[in-house]
Amino acid sequence: MIKQMKKNVFSVVMMLLAMVVASCGGNTSAGGREAQELSGAGATFPLPFYNVVFEQFAQVNGDAVAYGGIGSGGGVRNLRDKIVDFAGSDAFLSDKEMADMPEVIHVPTCMGAVVLAYNLDGVGELNLSGEVIADIFAGNIKMWNDARLVALNPGIALPEEAIIPVFRSDGSGTTFVFTDYLTKASPMWKEKFGTGKSVNFPSGQAAKGNPGVAGIIKQTKNSIGYVGSEYAFAQKIAYAKIQNLQGEFVEPSAESISAAASGEIPADTRCSITNADASGAYPISTFTWMIIYKEQNYSDRTKEQALATMDLLKYILSDEAQGIAPEVHYAPLPEKAREQSMKNLQTVTYDGMTIL
Repeated sequence: MIKQMKKNVFSVVMMLLAMVVASCGGNTSAGGREAQELSGAGATFPLPFYNVVFEQFAQVNGDAVAYGGIGSGGGVRNLRDKIVDFAGSDAFLSDKEMADMPEVIHVPTCMGAVVLAYNLDGVGELNLSGEVIADIFAGNIKMWNDARLVALNPGIALPEEAIIPVFRSDGSGTTFVFTDYLTKASPMWKEKFGTGKSVNFPSGQAAKGNPGVAGIIKQTKNSIGYVGSEYAFAQKIAYAKIQNLQGEFVEPSAESISAAASGEIPADTRCSITNADASGAYPISTFTWMIIYKEQNYSDRTKEQALATMDLLKYILSDEAQGIAPEVHYAPLPEKAREQSMKNLQTVTYDGMTIL
């Protein structure tokens, strides 16, 4: 009798254990730790890539990622306030910005292009140069049939209509990349406006985020604006070929973006690849980064959160994630950028102890 009671109790205990294990099974990461919910915020430029990669990461690793596309400036502010696990930014932090924060690490995630999207009836192709783009956004070229535009586009009937520039209203890494290019391509732009996440454009229409700019261009005849290439592709908006330093008129592609990144990459990966002097290079190409704190123990974050953050970044640098980039109109990272990023991740700590 007693033996039978013990056997029954044992069976009940085993059933309860099995139920507990089963209920926890969906909350365990691929590495065996408790699954985490990571949060990030920032650039809208890489959002189509991130949407796919984060979903794949959740399936592969078990960790969820919530990302708010609020612009690079907003993402960096959230990281500075220590309320996110990472910031997304198309603009690497300046030395001054880094001096105002605990030590950070920049991890490039993919490369992309900023395109000059336009809405002109009957104009399926358009050639532009850096100096002409600068003069359009500075308000010096006001009409589509301006002589300088006509000279770049022989045989194309440009309308006698006023140009409506469209630009970002929020602090934007896309604006930083665009103005970084114009600063290199136009002495006038360098002197009057310079490079920044926010610039005082003299005229035109402003919109929030890449989706907002693309939406205005789509709806507004005779407009032109700068957006991440995927947003122009997705909404089927025409975009210009841009003249590079080799004199070639180039459109964005995985190949032309990769050509722009053929130079050296510094140890901290902070570098600009706009206006690259390489054959076939698209002139307004850029890396985009996730930025994290080197010391991961902040704002009551657990070691499991830190480990999940490392797993996310390692996944993004993997062959699997990089293979997604061309499918959504981005370019994969050069091998040298991936190798340097893995070296940098090996210096990340939790309570002063390296994680990887």
